[in-house]
Amino acid sequence: MPAPKALRPFAHREYRVLISALAISIFGSGMWAVAMVYQVIHLGGGPLELSLVAAAGSVGLVAFLLAGGIAADRVPQRRLIIAVEGANLAVIAAVSGLAMTGWLQLWHLAAGAFVLGVGAAFFFPAYSAILPRILPPEDLLAANGVEGSMRPVLQQAAGPAVAGIVVAALSPSHAVTAVAVCHLSAFIVLNFLGQHSLDAPVNGAEDGSFAAGAERGKSSFLQDLREGVLYTLRTPWLLWTLLWACISVLFLIGPIEVLLPFVVRDQLGGDSRMFGFLLAVMGVGAALGSLLTASLRLPRRYLTVMMVSWGAGSLPLAAVGIMDNFWVIATALFIWGVTGSVGMVIWGTLLQRRVPPHLLGRVSSLDFFVSLALMPVSMALAGPAAEVLPIWLIFLVAGVVCPIMAVIAMMVARMSDDELAHPLDRAAVVERSTAAGD
Repeated sequence: MPAPKALRPFAHREYRVLISALAISIFGSGMWAVAMVYQVIHLGGGPLELSLVAAAGSVGLVAFLLAGGIAADRVPQRRLIIAVEGANLAVIAAVSGLAMTGWLQLWHLAAGAFVLGVGAAFFFPAYSAILPRILPPEDLLAANGVEGSMRPVLQQAAGPAVAGIVVAALSPSHAVTAVAVCHLSAFIVLNFLGQHSLDAPVNGAEDGSFAAGAERGKSSFLQDLREGVLYTLRTPWLLWTLLWACISVLFLIGPIEVLLPFVVRDQLGGDSRMFGFLLAVMGVGAALGSLLTASLRLPRRYLTVMMVSWGAGSLPLAAVGIMDNFWVIATALFIWGVTGSVGMVIWGTLLQRRVPPHLLGRVSSLDFFVSLALMPVSMALAGPAAEVLPIWLIFLVAGVVCPIMAVIAMMVARMSDDELAHPLDRAAVVERSTAAGD
C-alpha cells in the first residue's frame, strides 16, 4: 500500500535528517520569542528595551537576506546550514551562560538577537535551495506542505507554550538554556546529512549548473545580485507574483497585526484572550491548508490555483472591520489562513521547480526580502491610517485591493498560458508527450 502523498518525502533519509533538525530549530525559535521577552523584563527593561532587542533581530535578518541568497548559490548548502545552526548554538549558549552567572546585560541580548537574525537570513535561502537536491520533483510540494504545517504548530504554539511554562516554573534564564539545548540537538542532527547525496545535479538535471557555480566564484556580489534581479524582471509569472506579494503585505499585515486588537476590543468587546484565540484560529487554518496541499498532487493549473487562493482568500477580510460577530471574524481569519498557506506551499514548490538551480538561492532571498522589507512599513502605516480613516474602511480596502491585484497579475503575466506551456505535473507531461508521438 503506497504511503500518503504528504509522507512520501520521509522515505528519503536526507530529508528525514533535514526536517528533524528544522523542527527542533523552529521549536527553539518559538521558545526564544518568549524567553527573550521575559529575560528583558527580568533585567528591568520595558517596552522600549524590548522593541530594541526585537528590532535588532529584524535588522540582522533584512540587512543580510540578499547576501544569504548569494551565499546559498555559491557555498555548498549543507555546509552553510550546519554553520548557521552552529552559530545559533554559540549565541544562545553564550546568552544562557551569562544569564545563569548573573552577568547578562540588555546589549548582550540585542547582539544575540542580531546574530540570530543574520543566521536566519543565510539559513532559509539555503534550505530552499537544498530541498531539490535531496528530493525528486514530485515530492517537493509535500515537503513544502510539511514545513508550512510545522511552523505554526511548533514556532507559534508549542514553542512559546513550553517556554512560558519553563519561565513560570523556573526562570527566564532556564528557558534560554532550553533554547540552547534545542539548537545543540539540531546542530548534532544536521551533521548526519550525507555529503554524497548532495553532489548530484539538482533533481538529476544535466544543465551545467555546477559549471555555472564555478564561474560564479569569479563574479562579484553585485554581479550575482544583478543576475538574480534581472532573471526576476524577465520572468513574468515570477515578477507579477512578487508584485502581488508587495501589495498584499503592504495592505494586509498592518491591519491584522496592529488594528485587529482594536476590532476585538471595540466591535467584539473582547480582551487579549480573544485576540490570541483569533490568531490561533488563523494558525490552525494555515497548518490545515499546508497539510491539505501536501496531500494532493500539484495542480495542472498551478499558477491559477495559487493566485485564486491568495486573492479569494483575502476577500473575507473586507468584512472584518464591519462584523460584530466573533465567529464570523474567526471564520474570515481561518479562511485567510487556509488559502494563504495553500498559495505559499505552491509558491515555494514553483521556485524550486521552475527557477534555475544556480539562481534559486538568490530568487528565494529576493522573495523573503520583499515580504520582510514591507512588513514593518505596513505596520508603521496602519496606526496613522486609523487616525484619519475608520478601521472598517481600511479592512474593506485591503480585502478588495488584493483580489483585484491578483486578477491583474494573472492577466498581465498571462499565467494561464504560462502554466500550460510549462506543465509540472508528471502525468500531464507524459500525456502531452504521448499525444505528440501520435
